Amino acid sequence: MVSPYVRTVKTASGARAVQIVYSSRRGSRDIEHIGSAHDDAELEVLRAAARQRMAAGQGELDLGVAGTSGSASAGGLLPITASRMAVLWDALSYAYDTLGFAQAADDEVFRQLVLARIIEPTSKLDALRVLDEVGVSAPSYRTVTRRLPVFAKESWRQQLAAACAAHAGLGPASLVLYDVSTLYSETDAADGYREPGFSKERRLEPQITIGLLTDQAGFPLMVNAFEGNKAETTTMLPTIHAFMNAHQLPDVTVVADAGMVSAANQKAIEAAGLSFILGARIPEVPYVVAEWRNAHPDQEIEDGQVFCQPWPAGPADRRRDQVIYHQYKADRARRTLRGIDEQVAKAEKAIAGQTAVKRNRFVQLSGGTRTVNRTLEAKARALAGLKGYVTNLAACPDGTPVTASFVIDAYHRLFQIEKSFRMSKHDLQARPIYHHTRDSIEAHLTIVFAALAVSRWIEDRTGWSIKKFVRTARRYRTVEIQAGAHTITAADPLPDDLRNALDRIHHRQGAH
Repeated sequence: MVSPYVRTVKTASGARAVQIVYSSRRGSRDIEHIGSAHDDAELEVLRAAARQRMAAGQGELDLGVAGTSGSASAGGLLPITASRMAVLWDALSYAYDTLGFAQAADDEVFRQLVLARIIEPTSKLDALRVLDEVGVSAPSYRTVTRRLPVFAKESWRQQLAAACAAHAGLGPASLVLYDVSTLYSETDAADGYREPGFSKERRLEPQITIGLLTDQAGFPLMVNAFEGNKAETTTMLPTIHAFMNAHQLPDVTVVADAGMVSAANQKAIEAAGLSFILGARIPEVPYVVAEWRNAHPDQEIEDGQVFCQPWPAGPADRRRDQVIYHQYKADRARRTLRGIDEQVAKAEKAIAGQTAVKRNRFVQLSGGTRTVNRTLEAKARALAGLKGYVTNLAACPDGTPVTASFVIDAYHRLFQIEKSFRMSKHDLQARPIYHHTRDSIEAHLTIVFAALAVSRWIEDRTGWSIKKFVRTARRYRTVEIQAGAHTITAADPLPDDLRNALDRIHHRQGAH
């Protein structure tokens, strides 16, 4: 490609000459001399003549800056009067509006705090700096602190939950996932809300317990905060009841891990008339598995084989009929047996006096004598590879008969809610570091909940992680340039992958 430019050189007589140089990638050629000048006025005339020749046959746009000192024509710079992350902010705002949050929570301060948290999770004070870098007119910090008590109200969170439920399209017996996590505080003083308790992060500081309810894809439906010393198994029913009452759902199918459900909790779920798919503890070798092994003494269980054990309700039982599915996985058995081998080897060394006796389930103490509990070892090996799933569903949500694959696949969807917890803890930094009162913490969690919903929506549309989308889109800005009486809008060109992601967000034609 050949591009001409003007340059000034000195002649042998000491005068200055103007040349038009036609430059290409391989060098300069076809130098055209315009003339010589002895003073600045003559030199400017020659430059003007050179520019006219270069622009021969082209129209001129009068920007109102020609001939002014320090203008673009004299080598000056045009000022940028505005700059914003339009690509990123507009995409996040579109997701926020699509989820119905603009109608459910008609508050511009709330929108700004939610989207700022997705872009860069930080304190509420520093969020104003994030908004300023985005190019959005930020509220004052006094306004933010004045609005936080409003965001902490249960009614505010219920409006957001209603919008999320409408987006998820929940109906009778829809699958919902439930799990619990904890968030610790930077304090050693309990206050009745932040209390020491069982910590999944193995922390000793006071904490709060968070119960999260999502749909089967991990999209958040409701979040509740409880005292840090509240047992995990007692948080499920209040959250589910509150959700069902708010959305007038006659039934939902609760999917939860075995660790979330005690025997008393399962009875309470049954008493509430709820459908469920739960992980089942297997304390003994199931009857159906033992019968199969007796019938096939020389045969190994096939990988993926499922054993079905009906558990009908008796006349005095206040529950529905249940079915327990036991699935065998070879990879699960391999990992479990390797762990058993390691623990038994440690137990044998401890009993032989080669290592210190530590906590080990295979070390048996009887009358002051330590031995390896071979009965427990044989039982553990017999259970290796088996996992139980129990349900009281009479039919699938779509009316089709319940199958083992439906129950097991539904349970395995719990990884989606685990992903949402990871996003809230890491990408959105949900831990309330800068909040100390209950109202402030509740408001903070409401903002994180809305940010999680927007983030999951963006990920579902683009196939990108929210971290990748923010990191990529924030680099491209839209600027306004003042050129005399004219304002020019300019934008960075977008790469194809980002443009395709934006097409999927905005449902444009050609998106895939």
